[in-house]
Amino acid sequence: MNPLARLDQKFIWHPFTQMRDWLRREPIVITEGQGAVLRDVKGREFLDANSSIWTNLHGHRHPKINAAITRQLKKISHSSALGFANEPASLLAEKLVGVANSNSSGKNSKLGKVFFSDDGSTALEVALKLAYEFTRRTRGTNSMPKFLSLVGAYHGDTIGAVSLGHVDLFHKKFSGLLFKTDKVMSPYCYRCPFNRAKPEREDARKYRKCDWECVGLVENKFSAQTKKGNPYAAFVFEPLMQGAAGMIPQPSGWLGQVTKIARSHGALLIADEVMTGFGRTGVTCHLDNQANATALKNPAAAKLFACARVGVQPDFLCVAKGLTGGYLPMAATMTTQQVFDAFLGEYEEFKTFFHGHSFTGNQLGAAAALTSLGILQTAKSVSQRAQLQKHLQEELQSLWPLPNVGDIRQVGLVAGIELVKNWRTREPFMLRERVGIRVCEAMAKRGVLTRPVGNVIVLMPPYCTSRTQLHKMIGALRETVTEIF
Repeated sequence: MNPLARLDQKFIWHPFTQMRDWLRREPIVITEGQGAVLRDVKGREFLDANSSIWTNLHGHRHPKINAAITRQLKKISHSSALGFANEPASLLAEKLVGVANSNSSGKNSKLGKVFFSDDGSTALEVALKLAYEFTRRTRGTNSMPKFLSLVGAYHGDTIGAVSLGHVDLFHKKFSGLLFKTDKVMSPYCYRCPFNRAKPEREDARKYRKCDWECVGLVENKFSAQTKKGNPYAAFVFEPLMQGAAGMIPQPSGWLGQVTKIARSHGALLIADEVMTGFGRTGVTCHLDNQANATALKNPAAAKLFACARVGVQPDFLCVAKGLTGGYLPMAATMTTQQVFDAFLGEYEEFKTFFHGHSFTGNQLGAAAALTSLGILQTAKSVSQRAQLQKHLQEELQSLWPLPNVGDIRQVGLVAGIELVKNWRTREPFMLRERVGIRVCEAMAKRGVLTRPVGNVIVLMPPYCTSRTQLHKMIGALRETVTEIF
């Protein structure tokens, strides 16, 4: 065993990992990366098919981001945001607000303030605390703000974020630490009890037969809570696709309907774009040819957030993962002037938002993020993403002949392939069968790295991925599924 692998097994406790299984085999030790390619300590090459857990946008060792971090290192790497401002964080906040509000057709208050933190969990924690206190200050301090999120929701690992989540496998063990939040049905078309359509060999959203019962349940939930005299403070959602729930895409029109319902009951909207932000949900959309043409001709018009792509204007927009292009841990929570103003007062009133992190507004992270945003708005990047989205859609078609592929769900540059015992019955594999893990382990032997969500194989390649590399990724999945089953 390689000495570094031995050190890892001796000292490191890995996230979301059954360490007994980890200790049974030699781990892959990554030492280098270039573009969409990773290399390990033994010199083997692997394609990074999930962008290093959904973070890397432009590929590893991008020269422009490398140069931006190097320039910043020559100035200062970090100074406190508690009592001091800094150059790159100030510039980044301005840029984020501009991108978040560009081309938005929402009629509600636009985002105007940015609170920096460290990762997706803390970005949601900030939004949750702000929404909680804002509600108390606007409805009365005796109010007890409640939150509504979706079945299968995952919004992070801090206590507040876990309280918003509804994945029993992740959260049930910590139930004694959590405050109660409510949940409502997620629009999981493939396994929806209201979908009367028989399985077909295409995305279940395209052949579903229902009467939007899932939207009706959201309306019922809000109405029931409002009748109790304590309307929900906020509705928390991942726009267009739920990630850790199993790459669950929302059918066209769902998000607009449910956010309109939430607004009608006075609820704030908290959009978790930790996974979906910064172009992940794609450039082109078959429903809006005019917007597609505009984005390709004018890169600055390309909508980088999922909410903007469907005209939803949230009160809180939470980002992380791809914020720095996958280079450094940094997050941001954007909110409105109205929320900001509720925390203004004289010192002795103690209306301050008492929350913060040591590395808030870190200069290195901000420098990387500024450069990443600049890259995203170039004609080359927009065209590259449009082509990757098209090629991903084409390559995924080769998986439909496999009898153990039940559903293929693509939203832009994100794909989830759900494996089942038989596509005609949708019968799922039990988690203890470790189907997703077995498939990903076998893909690694073919030089492709990704990580499953249960029995769903995730493909989320860096934007620089070539057609040849994409073909290899999906070919490795196809060969592996054929081999195992």
